Amino acid sequence: MATWSNFNLQNSASPLMEQIIFFHDHTLIILIMITILVGYIMINLFFNKFINRFLLEGQMIELIWTVLPAITLIFIALPSLRLLYLLDELNNPLITLKTIGHQWYWSYEYSDFNNIEFDSYMIASNELPLNNFRLLDVDNRIILPMNNQIRILVTATDVIHSWTIPSLGVKVDANPGRLNQTNFFINRPGIFYGQCSEICGANHSFMPIVIESISIKNFINWINNYS
Repeated sequence: MATWSNFNLQNSASPLMEQIIFFHDHTLIILIMITILVGYIMINLFFNKFINRFLLEGQMIELIWTVLPAITLIFIALPSLRLLYLLDELNNPLITLKTIGHQWYWSYEYSDFNNIEFDSYMIASNELPLNNFRLLDVDNRIILPMNNQIRILVTATDVIHSWTIPSLGVKVDANPGRLNQTNFFINRPGIFYGQCSEICGANHSFMPIVIESISIKNFINWINNYS
């Protein structure tokens, strides 16, 4: 989860989020190089006294400043397209979780099992245990097994919401009358926090998402003991 004064991306908990972070760093390096180069040229132009009154054209320099940005864009576009297709890839999900956005809480249905569905509300500050996080913890967490492909189906009943878990690299709009799909693969145990990321009304800030990642053995026990 995001911690105090953390301006960076959250630590990844899925292979896709790792790839997103790598792409972010790759693009940031290119942007820093461009900024330094352009800044150096601008400072040189401001502070030197060179002048050429007879300069009408410079085809070579125009060729260079056309081709170099095109090559730079290719270096950004190719990894970006690769990542875009990776994010859409879905291979044999073990579990399908249906997520329904409401004003202002989430409902979850485990479609592969009978009668496992529940609502998830934020815990109010005056009822919050000391070891929980204000405005982030919920009364019913999503329980999912780690090291397995998970499919998420997302929709809404009233207005547009957005189901987001930053550490998993997942952000899906929940539109009324439409079923959106995404997937992720959690590669470590833990508790991962998210929030609705689409302004959906007065209590938009108060519908958090909490995923608890556990081993497959503990997940099966949780399924068997659910009532």
